[in-house]
Amino acid sequence: MLELLQSHHRLTGTELATHLRVDERTVRRYAATLADLGIPVAAERGRYGGYRLRPGYKLPPLMLTDDEAVAVLLGLVAADRLGLGTEESATATALAKIRRVLPAALADRLAAVREHLGFTLRDPDPTARPATGTLLALGTAVRQRRRVTLDHRSWSGGASRRELDPYGLVFHAGRWYVTGHDHLRDEVRIFRLDRIGTVTTEAATFTVPDGFDPVAQVTRSLAGVPYAHAVEVLLETDLPAARRRIPPGVASLTETDGGVLLRTRVDRLDGMAQLLAGLGWPFTVRRPAALRDAVRAHAGRLVSWADRTPG
Repeated sequence: MLELLQSHHRLTGTELATHLRVDERTVRRYAATLADLGIPVAAERGRYGGYRLRPGYKLPPLMLTDDEAVAVLLGLVAADRLGLGTEESATATALAKIRRVLPAALADRLAAVREHLGFTLRDPDPTARPATGTLLALGTAVRQRRRVTLDHRSWSGGASRRELDPYGLVFHAGRWYVTGHDHLRDEVRIFRLDRIGTVTTEAATFTVPDGFDPVAQVTRSLAGVPYAHAVEVLLETDLPAARRRIPPGVASLTETDGGVLLRTRVDRLDGMAQLLAGLGWPFTVRRPAALRDAVRAHAGRLVSWADRTPG
């Protein structure tokens, strides 16, 4: 809204609402927020009224040290590459605005870094980006502990309307998730934000259960998807070491007597055998028994490869 007011002499509430894709009540709230921040927004009532900035007002220049400028620009580039942004990606325009207010020499040096920066990460899936309004609405509801009603589309395309007490937002493996109490199923569930449509904030409030960890809930849920084999293995190591080696999306890890209990579900046991062998820790397979056969088979392959000689 501030950018629009700086580029136009005066705009009506209806014009601002159209540009910002909000209602006029929200425009009034935005104007009040700007005034609270010390930005002189004048509201003119009447048939030809509208909003304008006090004549002569300009935003102060953006002042960044070299270190700060590098941090901001690399943060924007990294967020875009990780898929951390929303479907209305504003990285390019934000980078252009920051570049315009930087000293020319620093802007050129940063541009050189950006143009020649390579990533080992694969390109994010653009369809996994949530709508900006969805992310902001859920973030506000999480902070205010307000129930929401949302339109949700399942992986198969089925549509449903859910009442959700949102406990937290999580970004995991290139996707945004919200987790909380789903009143339709009467249990804690997770939902991908890119499958959520309209979000309506309700008057009802809620209390987050003591000790609830949104990240742990999301990773546990994703590790428990219905693959063919349920796996439980006791690793003879400590929990911090296990977490450094095993990504949260691969398995859930729980400290227990004798080490760390790994739980997950997999389609192929040979892949699980390779993962266990690569960890380098002693382990005990609790289930399934077929995983022991897969480990033996993998060990046999390693022995046969070790016995090979050049030529």
